[in-house]
Amino acid sequence: MITNLKSESKPGRGRPRVFDPEAALAVGQSLFHAAGYEGVGLSALTDALGIKPPSFYMAFGSKAAFFERVLERYARTEIALADILRPGRPPAEALADLLGRAARTYARDPERPGCLVLEAARGHGESESAILARRTAEGRRAQVKAFIAATHPKRAAVVTDFVSTVMSGLSASAREGMSEARLVKVAQAASASLEALLD
Repeated sequence: MITNLKSESKPGRGRPRVFDPEAALAVGQSLFHAAGYEGVGLSALTDALGIKPPSFYMAFGSKAAFFERVLERYARTEIALADILRPGRPPAEALADLLGRAARTYARDPERPGCLVLEAARGHGESESAILARRTAEGRRAQVKAFIAATHPKRAAVVTDFVSTVMSGLSASAREGMSEARLVKVAQAASASLEALLD
């Protein structure tokens, strides 16, 4: 069981332990990334969190709602776009940084390769988890497009499509076992093409 989701009260106070939702989301992120949404049952999830199903439902509402919050956390903490796509930063430089970080992040943990959002978005047709992941992915694409449009409005759509396609390919290749070194070389080759696309 994964611990540290609850902090003990001080001796003698008699107060109950406090559940830590952020720590729970981190555990859920690890589980979903390793096994996929369908591969993580509610019992396995609550066992890992160290809580009972009623407490889980009280805290998060449903497994799907919990997954949505996990996706939000992943987007906020892994390859955080706000840190990369800073206003005033040259687009080619920022996007090359984005692709390089993606290559390294997707291959960082062999037990959780690829991008949680992109791999979930490829999921089963109109499943709830795939719809939620596609919504998150679309939000990130919109951030990329808005960044590019600030300096290259006529190129924003095609460059966004290019970057999104490369990131999707990097994620899929990481899932297939491609090494970090090879993924980084692919990201570097794609970055070299950005200059031409942004002319």
